[in-house]
Amino acid sequence: MNDPASNKAGPAGGFVRWALLAVTLTALLAGGVAWVLGARSVADACWIAGTVAAIVPALWWVISSIRAGRVGVDVLAVLSLGGALAVREYLAGALIGVMLATGQALDAAAERRATKDLRALLDRVPRTARRRTPDGVEVVGVDDIVVDDVVMVGPGEVLPVDGVVLSDYAVLDDSALTGESVPVRCGRGEPVRSGSVNAGSGLELAASASAADSTYAGIVRLARQAAAETAPVVRIADRVAVWFLPVALTVAGLAWLVSGSADRAVAVLVVATPCPLLLAAPVAIVSGLSRTSRIGVLVRGGGALETLGRASTLVLDKTGTLTTGRPRGTDIVVGPGWTVDEVLGLAASADQLSPHVLANAIVREARLRGVPLSVPSSVTEEAGIGVSARVDEKWVTVGNLSIDGEEPEWAAAVLSRASFDGAVVAWVRVDDGLAGAILLTDPLRPDAPRTLRRLRLAGMTRVVMLTGDRPAPALQIGTVLGLDEVAAQQTPADKVARVRAESERAVTAMVGDGVNDAPALAAADVGIAMGARGATASSEAADIVLTSDRLDRLADAKVIARRSRRIAVQSAAVGMSLSLVAMGFAAVGWLPPAWGALLQEGIDLAVILNALRALRGDHTGPPPLSRDAEDLVRRFSAEHDQMRDDLSLLRDTAQQVAAGQSAGALVSLRAADAFLQDTLLPHEDAEDSALYPALARPLGSVEATATMSRMHAEIHRLAQRLHSHRELADEAGAVQPEQSDDLLACLYGLYALLRLHFVQEEENFFVLAPAFLSAADKS
Repeated sequence: MNDPASNKAGPAGGFVRWALLAVTLTALLAGGVAWVLGARSVADACWIAGTVAAIVPALWWVISSIRAGRVGVDVLAVLSLGGALAVREYLAGALIGVMLATGQALDAAAERRATKDLRALLDRVPRTARRRTPDGVEVVGVDDIVVDDVVMVGPGEVLPVDGVVLSDYAVLDDSALTGESVPVRCGRGEPVRSGSVNAGSGLELAASASAADSTYAGIVRLARQAAAETAPVVRIADRVAVWFLPVALTVAGLAWLVSGSADRAVAVLVVATPCPLLLAAPVAIVSGLSRTSRIGVLVRGGGALETLGRASTLVLDKTGTLTTGRPRGTDIVVGPGWTVDEVLGLAASADQLSPHVLANAIVREARLRGVPLSVPSSVTEEAGIGVSARVDEKWVTVGNLSIDGEEPEWAAAVLSRASFDGAVVAWVRVDDGLAGAILLTDPLRPDAPRTLRRLRLAGMTRVVMLTGDRPAPALQIGTVLGLDEVAAQQTPADKVARVRAESERAVTAMVGDGVNDAPALAAADVGIAMGARGATASSEAADIVLTSDRLDRLADAKVIARRSRRIAVQSAAVGMSLSLVAMGFAAVGWLPPAWGALLQEGIDLAVILNALRALRGDHTGPPPLSRDAEDLVRRFSAEHDQMRDDLSLLRDTAQQVAAGQSAGALVSLRAADAFLQDTLLPHEDAEDSALYPALARPLGSVEATATMSRMHAEIHRLAQRLHSHRELADEAGAVQPEQSDDLLACLYGLYALLRLHFVQEEENFFVLAPAFLSAADKS
């Protein structure tokens, strides 16, 4: 991940390179003016000054490269400059100096300072801690804490050392360590790790390690070591220079040996000056950097863009990268006598004053569905348990409630479903009874499937997910996205080891967003951070930062990087081939040094114009939509959000039919049929008549939406069949046994078909609208 030109990088290095360009260009132009005015000696003096000004820093860059074990393109530039002075071809030397300085200035633009000091990690490390002693509480330096010391941690503070909980319980935000946003509850005697945030009330812990030996200090060390040990990026120019340098020196030496004239050797070196490498390759890469910046992707240097263009393995974090990182209500299950709106309204009303991430998700869900909320009173919140409040004369408790001894059948089904879905359950108790449950999950980003398909087309042949989350939700996402490998419950050290293993097999890019991802980002060949939510250690450790909270920008950046690198290689290859031809003419004496320098300028101009093609390119993202089409996407997306949870009516009805509850099943069947006939089918018809025609032009043809229209027809067929079953049941006053098999097939078939259809429309069509992605990321 480290750029080999880092010895020239930084504010000081950038200033030197731009100053060098100003000096050499001024010397060349001043000499030209003097020559036109007939002052040949003044012209020579100006050109000598320009040549010397270029050779001094170039010589230092060569020495630095050799110390680092590299021999790059700067060697040829130094030899050409020195040779031009030796044979008194001062104009040639001045021209070479300008070419060298221009290439270095372009590199200065491409290589912005990569802040790999992991400032965010270090800023988070506690400097002091509260230690309880027989005389009270004292504040000491965190390095003074020893094993078995009793440490007190206030609300919102970072745990300074690893330890064991002495309080009755602790509620911790482990997102810095695992990436998971849902706080965890630890009981007395359970081990906890430094770097976690105390998300509950004040707690006490017994230190089990010193600060230096604790978990968070280990993450900081991992990140530093990974950044220091990662192999340097070998730039395009240096790859070509490996073979071009000995060729040029051999031809120059033979020309001198055969002709006995040093002028021919210098002429060879002049036309051998790797200007296509010094100029064309940086122009193409800087053009790529310009394009990425316009789409909200910050690339810290040209080396990072080149590496992204070559990368064939992609390693991704889950939470906040492939998922939104914001829990969302996916299902609401209610007990007998309650409705979904009643349970959700009471729960959201009670949660309105809570800062908890799950409480916020419940409130968002209620507002999304248009459920009216009441102002709560007597609100209390117990960390790790939940919120209790009086709402509309009812005492409501929402959260991680114990239901031991009162687990009704529907609640057991909720627990089973949550285990399969990897969901968190927020139980809702009203007065003394269990009223319902809200299942919350971290949803997949709507642009994730399309983004991964585009990345595979752009050269990513292997995609791996590493997450600190549990195996169940990780494997589900891996299956949906078709990932090559999924590894769950990964610590920061595990992630670093896996990234290094992947890097040994192929050029590897790593994408993450949390503090726990920083070491792995530093270990990857190119680290990419989701940085839209603020400066984090991941952004500091990364080579590339996605400044907008949209994963599809990663595919855009990969496409741009690949094309820019291809143009850079093409420009370098063509330019160096022309230089080889010119070297032949110079070797036989047909091309003197000054004319060789001018010819080299012509070659440079040609390859630079070719390199500038990287500024242009085909549209890399989804096809653009008209404003009317975006408005339609916004409308139908909102309708999806309102209908999504109503789909559970189909599954609940099926469960009652399967259980033989014929009377209750009829009530549910009527509700499901009313939802289909009055809400869902009109929605599908409107999509066919309004949305799909509006998408036909940007998608290329009406055939692009034909499969979705065919699915609409199948939904209509099953809905009509279900309607017929309802009419038969209405006539008989209950669902009849002979209806059960076909009715169950209709119900479960519709449920699965509609869930799939909603996802397909959102991932294939709705994701085309930036407004949809923005709304989805904020939900």
